[in-house]
Formats: sequence, C-alpha cells, structure tokens
Amino acid sequence: MPFLQTVLGDFGLLPLAVGRASPAEVAEVLDCLWGGDETLVVISSDLSHYLPYQTARATDSETARHIVALDAHLDHQQACGATPVNGLLLAARRHGLQAQLIDLRNSGDTAGDRLRVVGYGAFTFSEEASSAQ
Repeated sequence: MPFLQTVLGDFGLLPLAVGRASPAEVAEVLDCLWGGDETLVVISSDLSHYLPYQTARATDSETARHIVALDAHLDHQQACGATPVNGLLLAARRHGLQAQLIDLRNSGDTAGDRLRVVGYGAFTFSEEASSAQ
C-alpha cells in the first residue's frame, strides 16, 4: 500500500456490489457519489460469453455501438454486468458525458482458443467538447 499512496496520494475507494438493483438504482447511487474531475468511476464486466470467435466479434461490436451511444438497454447476453453498465450509461447521459471505445477484443485474441471466447472492451467517458472550439 505505501507504493500506491506515493503514486496516487490519499484517496478513498468505495466498492459496490449491484446484486438485484435496477440500472436506475445504480445510476442514482452513482449520481450521489459523483464529484468533479477527482472522481473516477470504474465498472467492470465481460461482454459476450462462449460464442465462436467471429460471432463474438459481431455481437461485441454491436454491444460497443450501444455503449458509445449511451443506450442503456443492454441485456445480460451482451454483458454479464449489464445492470451496472446500464446504470453508468444512464448516469453518463444525465451528466452530459460521451463514451469512446478504446479497444475491443476477446479471449481468442489473447489466449488462442477461438471456439468459445469471452469478449471484453475498454471505454472512456468524458465531457462533450463544446461546439465553440
């Protein structure tokens, strides 16, 4: 821990387990915790599970399009953590954020077996650039 404190300074970490909460309830909690630029929200979820490589690529690409569009209607076939992801998408829309895809891969890209893969993606959310720029 001392190394992290040196690199990151003093910070608080609040892990949340979503359980049976709705996306709206997740968004409400995120809204309560929302600070300024010092606040970092991390949501973790796999995307598709155990599909053949090419099917997973197509499925995960469609899921990524929904995430970038802040479309909070993902189901648990698209992302096992659809509930917290949808909650984040609702909160991001309310806070005027835009999503950007950083990378989209699956276990067939990293571990070799392409018969049954697990998909994952990385996204960032940031304030929309003003039209005056």
